[in-house]
Amino acid sequence: MTNPLFYAKILLFGEYGIIEDSQGLTLPYSFYKGTLKFWDLESEFEKKSNLSLKKYSDYLLNLEVDEKFRINIADFQKDIASGLFFDSNIPQGYGVGSSGALVAAIFEKYSFIKYTPENISKDELKDLKKVFGLLESYFHGKSSGIDPLICYMNLPILIENKENVDRVAIPQSAEGKGAIFLIDSGMTGETGPMVQIFFEKMKTEGFRKTLKEEFIRYNNACIDAFLKKEMTPLFRNLKSLSVWAYEHFKPMIPESIYKAWKNGLDTNAYYLKLCGSGGGGYILGFTKDYAKAEKMLQGFEKEVIYRF
Repeated sequence: MTNPLFYAKILLFGEYGIIEDSQGLTLPYSFYKGTLKFWDLESEFEKKSNLSLKKYSDYLLNLEVDEKFRINIADFQKDIASGLFFDSNIPQGYGVGSSGALVAAIFEKYSFIKYTPENISKDELKDLKKVFGLLESYFHGKSSGIDPLICYMNLPILIENKENVDRVAIPQSAEGKGAIFLIDSGMTGETGPMVQIFFEKMKTEGFRKTLKEEFIRYNNACIDAFLKKEMTPLFRNLKSLSVWAYEHFKPMIPESIYKAWKNGLDTNAYYLKLCGSGGGGYILGFTKDYAKAEKMLQGFEKEVIYRF
């Protein structure tokens, strides 16, 4: 039997804000994917992946989770000894959920109780997010559990607040002039150090105040407008969000992107925002005229993820 594929994810809105109870909106991204496979571990990639699964299984042995979400670690370790590895083209350090897809794949294969998007209640979704947070914290130090949840459910998820998440319908994408796109910053980012910078900033009262009163307000307004397909308020709040990030998230913006970020704000041709924790990897772009934005962003590798 072929193992299921687990897709990457994109956090459209909510980076850092979700730590402080803002809303978030995240969706699966099928361009990148991963699956668990058996092989004879000939390549370096396979050997490395198998070894990291072995280390991860040792971590899971000491993890206490609710009975409903227990994993059959004995079977997992048996399979690792037989050449199990995670075959994935999801780039690491790019903010698209490489560890989330791995955690989702392991949970799907080895959990004693199976859940599907059809049979899971909102309360179970909430509990599953918590469990995934524990399972993924091995990779990041601390995890909200959102990335593995998206990869596991393979559905767009609205993060309502720290506690609650729900499935959501994304407006149908029409082939219009506008687009949401990814820009490759050309460097990888590490989640841990970026989150550390954020928590350092949170010690300052002024930063906490502007995050709550401005960033979270713009962020939630963007989600609301996007889900209602109201483009005028969406772009108005996107600009505010992009300006705010340019002023307050400077350390998280890859240097290669500074100029392009500012240029978008000055010309209103496109607006950029972080995709995940930043520091490298992908940056998200929003534009009403992709042909124009693409011309202005020559030299960067770009991928369109949504048209309108």
